[in-house]
Amino acid sequence: MAGYSPGGPDQTDQDGNSAKKLKVTSGSPMAVAPGATGDTASIVGPRPPGIVAPPQFYLNQQQLQVLNYLQQNQATLNPQQRALLQQLQQQHRLMTQHKHQMLQRQLQQQGAAGGVVQTGVAGSYSVRAPVYPQQGTYGQPSQQRVPVPQGIVRTGTSPVGVPRPIGAATGVPQQQPAAPAVSVAVQQQQQRPPFSQSPGGAVTLTPQVNHTQVAATPVPPEPSPPATPLSDRDLQVLLSQRELASSLAEDILAQFTGELLEPTPQATEGSARSGASTPGTCSAKPSVAGLNSALGGEGVDKKGTGGDKLKSTKPGVSIHMTAAEIVEGCSEAAKNEMFFVNLLSDDPAPPKPPERPAVVVTKDMLLPQTPSVFLENKKQAFSPQLQEFCVAHPIAVIRNIANVLKLDLGLFSTKTLVEANPDHTMEVRTQLMQSSDENWDTERKNMVWRCESHRSHTSIARYAQYQASSFQESLKEEQEKAQGVQRESDSDSNSSLPSKGGSKRCRKAAGHFKTIKFGTNVDLSDERKWRPQLQELTKLPAFARVVSAGNMLSHVGHTILGMNTVQLYMKVPGSRTPGHQENNNFCSVNINIGPGDCEWFATPEEYWGVIHSLCEKNNINYLHGSWWPLMDDLMREKIPVYRFLQRPGDLVWVNAGTVHWVQAVGWCNNIAWNVGPLCASQFKLGVERYEWNKLEAFKSIVPMVHLTWNLARNLKVSDPALFELIKSCLLRSLRHCQIIIEFAKILGKEIRWHGRGKNEIAHYCSNCEVEVFDILFVKEVDKKHVVHCLDCSRRMSPKLEGFVLLEEYSMEDLMDVYDNFILHPAMSAAPSSS
Repeated sequence: MAGYSPGGPDQTDQDGNSAKKLKVTSGSPMAVAPGATGDTASIVGPRPPGIVAPPQFYLNQQQLQVLNYLQQNQATLNPQQRALLQQLQQQHRLMTQHKHQMLQRQLQQQGAAGGVVQTGVAGSYSVRAPVYPQQGTYGQPSQQRVPVPQGIVRTGTSPVGVPRPIGAATGVPQQQPAAPAVSVAVQQQQQRPPFSQSPGGAVTLTPQVNHTQVAATPVPPEPSPPATPLSDRDLQVLLSQRELASSLAEDILAQFTGELLEPTPQATEGSARSGASTPGTCSAKPSVAGLNSALGGEGVDKKGTGGDKLKSTKPGVSIHMTAAEIVEGCSEAAKNEMFFVNLLSDDPAPPKPPERPAVVVTKDMLLPQTPSVFLENKKQAFSPQLQEFCVAHPIAVIRNIANVLKLDLGLFSTKTLVEANPDHTMEVRTQLMQSSDENWDTERKNMVWRCESHRSHTSIARYAQYQASSFQESLKEEQEKAQGVQRESDSDSNSSLPSKGGSKRCRKAAGHFKTIKFGTNVDLSDERKWRPQLQELTKLPAFARVVSAGNMLSHVGHTILGMNTVQLYMKVPGSRTPGHQENNNFCSVNINIGPGDCEWFATPEEYWGVIHSLCEKNNINYLHGSWWPLMDDLMREKIPVYRFLQRPGDLVWVNAGTVHWVQAVGWCNNIAWNVGPLCASQFKLGVERYEWNKLEAFKSIVPMVHLTWNLARNLKVSDPALFELIKSCLLRSLRHCQIIIEFAKILGKEIRWHGRGKNEIAHYCSNCEVEVFDILFVKEVDKKHVVHCLDCSRRMSPKLEGFVLLEEYSMEDLMDVYDNFILHPAMSAAPSSS
């Protein structure tokens, strides 16, 4: 929306693409006005005879590349890029229709000279087809003859598409195709029409079955037929034209990129007849494989957001198959003990952190200005542009949102919390108070990444007392300093926030830090205890609410503390939230209640692999450890870092996968929760972290398999990229369940029906903490029934002796969910012309 402008230069979004990557300025190579082409602009002076300027809506090669890129990254486009995409798609449709129209006109004119009968037209004059200059996508010299396809005849009364009889005239050699025909229509087109020439020069048709020979005379051109959608036969006719095939291939590939779903067969009488009459020819259905074969390509990769490949689950299995077809062959896989499952790929190679992005980071890019927006009214808070602004950047600050929405932040103040539930338990982290640029070891001698933070528990009332006494003590110290009184215990390391200059020397002399306590993870999920607080948060726009239909985490079906519920943090100066990515890379919302500020640090998701390497160099586990990045190390490694202050009433949006760490500057409270926007990038990052967590033996508290099936049950998805990701995960999960069932049959194990209760939580293996879906392997341990995964169960007993197998869902139910999950048309999409 107007007024939403990031505070600085180009920012980097969550997919690693600059948010302004496609924004062009006048004078740049990409600055092509709509309808104008780079090639036509280069024509100077009078055009050669017979050359006609192409229509203004024709796309040049640069515009086709832009269209291809935008189609591949629809989920991450900003409003300007979406408008450009719609404009280019409209021009591309017009261009395709116009090409088809011109081809029909040329076929008519060539037919007039090559034997196509046209009757009922009076008058005669010569016609020359217009010629457009070569643009890389269209153009054909008029002197080149176009073979007349046998399947297209225009006689004044016969409709387009009626097949003509195939035969060879006496004395006329037949044209031999240089390569196998793609279809019957192409094979027919490569044969010359039977004709003979009379002594007077008139062209006549050689009859095949009681056809009267009619002399063809030059006729005036008929008005151009209206633009019609390309049928399967027309597509093959276009591909058979050598002059058009190479240029048309680029257009077709651009159309199919991003929506490579199997096209529905459109059988016609002519194609069915052709397919039945000629053995050994391909079907007329324009499948992806047939299209690639016709174009001489090796195949088209299915791509989602960011252009990553979605590999097929196994040869011959795809998301376009039915559930019944997918489960076929699972018994053979069970015999071979093929139990490996990866929701994104069948590649057995373990997942690994990403490499450093290829972009060159200059010195002035190391501290980019944080994207922020200042809201002026409630309308801006609920505008769709605000959500688009947030999801387009690794992190964003929405300032003044509490004021425009009239949020009563006092409901989350320490005083109100104590009055409401003073005995409510909370977690406490004991830390050392130090500057946000520093992190000292336990001996206070060296700067390190390891962050000391020891856990304990207390109540809200007790921590509130500590928070208040800490504030009063600080005020007393400031008053004494102002009066010139220096207490023996005072030092730079024992004051509120040590200054950067000279602090290292003082710390070494003092040899100790001031110990502080950070109150964290205060659970506000109980609506009976915290109804006023939770009700106040419903004033937020839908994309930032704790519960909404557009939030993936609202479809989990059970509570995940701190993710689809609210958690509160009570802080004193120096309280640290160490470096981390959110659980399963979901987005997060954080509001500062005040009265003090918080200092934030954030790095784009693309650099988490580099930070992971730095953690390993410092002997810290990236997932399990507690670490505080040193700014000097990050600058040395050329890792960009967003650094900003969050003031009371500010909302910080942390995008999917963003690495961040926070330190309190003053005394304040914060509330936070996670959200999952319904987009391909969020789902893909969530599944990627799900697989990485399995490798690292780290529990994914978001059960992604369970969530995926619930999304398929509850949602109608219109985003092709998100649809393919969800469908692929469903496919692999469905096959895995069936393989386990077949394996149980081989072992002679009975699977008992268990079902699922309402709001029942997802199950995890008690040993490796991996999610266990549908088939539960239960064993009694210490008089308790404990759930195990298949791998751990087989390690304990290869024949699953002593295990009871329970089934939560019937295979019929899962197969119905899979088959009924289809791609729905977008509500606001314009009707397609093809």
